[in-house]
Amino acid sequence: MADALEQLKERLAEITDLGKVGRLLSWDQQTMMPLAGTGHRADQMATVYRLAHERFTAPAVGRLLEELRPLEESLDPDSDDAALIGVVRRDYEKAVNVPSSLRAAMTRAAAEARPVWVKAKAESDFASFLPSLERIVELKLEYVDCVADGAAERYDVLLDDYEPQTTTAEVRTLFEELKPPLVELIAELRQRDVDDSFLHADFPPERQRGLAHEVIDLFGHRPDSWRIDPTEHPFASGPGRDDIRITTNYHPDSLESLFSTMHEYGHGLYNHQLPQHLERLPTGQSCSLGIHESQSRLWENLVGRSLPFWRFFYPRLQVTYPEVFARVDLERFHAGIRTAKPGLIRIQADEVTYGMHVMLRFELEQDIVEGRVALRDLPQRWNEKMWDYLGVEVPDDGHGVLQDVHWSGGSIGYFSTYLIGTVASVQIWEAACRDVPDLEDQVGRGEFAPLREWLGEHVHALGRKFSPQETLRRATGSSLAAQPYLDYLRSTYA
Repeated sequence: MADALEQLKERLAEITDLGKVGRLLSWDQQTMMPLAGTGHRADQMATVYRLAHERFTAPAVGRLLEELRPLEESLDPDSDDAALIGVVRRDYEKAVNVPSSLRAAMTRAAAEARPVWVKAKAESDFASFLPSLERIVELKLEYVDCVADGAAERYDVLLDDYEPQTTTAEVRTLFEELKPPLVELIAELRQRDVDDSFLHADFPPERQRGLAHEVIDLFGHRPDSWRIDPTEHPFASGPGRDDIRITTNYHPDSLESLFSTMHEYGHGLYNHQLPQHLERLPTGQSCSLGIHESQSRLWENLVGRSLPFWRFFYPRLQVTYPEVFARVDLERFHAGIRTAKPGLIRIQADEVTYGMHVMLRFELEQDIVEGRVALRDLPQRWNEKMWDYLGVEVPDDGHGVLQDVHWSGGSIGYFSTYLIGTVASVQIWEAACRDVPDLEDQVGRGEFAPLREWLGEHVHALGRKFSPQETLRRATGSSLAAQPYLDYLRSTYA
């Protein structure tokens, strides 16, 4: 059995390497690749992911897993090897039902759709993107058909790809608990007039780039293992814990890049602090996108929008943009970045209204999968929900249904993890504050090593050994709960 385990690990290491090559190809397409290279890149990525899928779903893997069943049952469930066998068995039982040709077709369609989406968004032309979206959804529904046996809802199949062992019904219950208090708080804050005009000024991007690098340096990283690049839609990626690629988007009339940089730093730090001894195995990867998002939202909001942080960093902002902030005091600035008002763009949304953006997308994705909405009608349905949920009129598709990159990449089932992670971020922050009693004072002094180390020990080091809920329980002592998040919003904003 020991020999079987080593054979399995050798095969998994190769498959993990192929997945990381795929991520590197995707990063390059979104940051540096010439547009004309799209066809080549689509073929390359389709080949890489087809090979990885074929290697993973080969009958030999099934035989090894069956041979290892007695060993798995004899091991401590918390051990690295028991967790590995369990995770791989679950992944294999799902993946083996999917033809490698379908996996390749899904990858190719996503790579081909990205530049179409970029152009359609810039021109606010949903009709030009519709054929690409139709192809992506067609393939996704074919994928669901392959593995939906036993699922309570078809959307469960897609959600499970991003938030393993989590059902649509569970997410729906969480969101139903969140929605009424959020609607009430949004209505209450709508009447509050806060001056944030100074946040809508002339901010030359070259100075924004300097600030972005300064924040990353302050939060902490190894310079020889990180880089930051501009892109259309910010993301974090990279082929390994010592090769971290984060991105941001600089707007000349906004400082949103500063917060998106903090956000992507959280993703990058998670990837950087994953368990080194498991790096080429599935259990050495991130637990879920919800847990991943908890890390980005923690650095963006719990740290990056906190008063202690800005007591330390605001003088740097004033030096960088004296023409804007020289006469804006700290309290006024902090109130401005904590303004809650409904807006069009999810990634620019404040903490209070953000959840409604996610719920809108979660509901639309279920409608797509269940055939309750025609794809050509998505802009209209999107605009109606934006008005119903946030009282916002959508002026064009570029600021509406086309604003997010995810559907162009085939990432249907993803959106709910943004709010799951946001809720979890508060629980994780509160646990960190319990264990590090002067944590907020440290943030106020620009000292972030203790927070990085706590997250590394209690969240990042667990990798993917456990389910998202179990990972959260081990980090915080409790499962995912709406109330700490709601209490945080009310105490912070109301």
